[in-house]
Amino acid sequence: MIKILGIIPARFASTRFPGKPLADILGKSMIQRVYEQATKSTRLHKVIIATDDERIKNHVRTFADAIMTKPEHPSGTDRCKEALDVLGDSYDYVINIQGDEPLIDPLQIDQLAGLLDNQVELATLAKKITDNSQLENPNVVKVVTNQEGFALYFSRSVIPYLRNNSPEAWVHQFDYLKHIGIYGYRVDVLNTITNLKPGKLERAESLEQLRWLENGYKIKVGLTEIENIGVDTPEDLNQIIKKLKA
Repeated sequence: MIKILGIIPARFASTRFPGKPLADILGKSMIQRVYEQATKSTRLHKVIIATDDERIKNHVRTFADAIMTKPEHPSGTDRCKEALDVLGDSYDYVINIQGDEPLIDPLQIDQLAGLLDNQVELATLAKKITDNSQLENPNVVKVVTNQEGFALYFSRSVIPYLRNNSPEAWVHQFDYLKHIGIYGYRVDVLNTITNLKPGKLERAESLEQLRWLENGYKIKVGLTEIENIGVDTPEDLNQIIKKLKA
């Protein structure tokens, strides 16, 4: 049986929403809600939270295992690598679960885990885009795949460009895919990719997964129909609260 560790990176610092993991959502912190959703997955052997802040660590230890990591990590991937090293246990894969998605569906975690077969190096999810506003939004990362379902490229721009077609109709003429930011890493690959230096594609788009593609790694992309709601601002948090109250 493939042994999978779920890690939820949780930073205190945030340009638009400092202290975000501790934000209250109807009596529970955001990080606790993410953890509770993650533990509903049937495919994870263990779920831990990796943080860089004593306030988050002290809060998390009332309901989960927390590991302190360095504050200077540039990405959740690097934080996952350190947390795995500190934990010291043996796993085949690590799944990086976003700490700002308190409504994450455990079925998505299970779906991603289902792609991990010891051959797959890296895996993630994508969802079909259904409105033009997402195509035009640079904060919505797009992905294109080959016939075997492996990523060819990720971009903040629209890919592909439909030549000789009106942009207003593009979303109805091609199956554009929005990248869902959950990752599965084979452990040996995680150990390697965290030592790679950013390449020109990553520097251009500010997308770490482009570093992996530039260095020849293959990323399997599963298609999901579940819409994810991330929290980047206090306004996003209010939308989550309204949804839970509905």
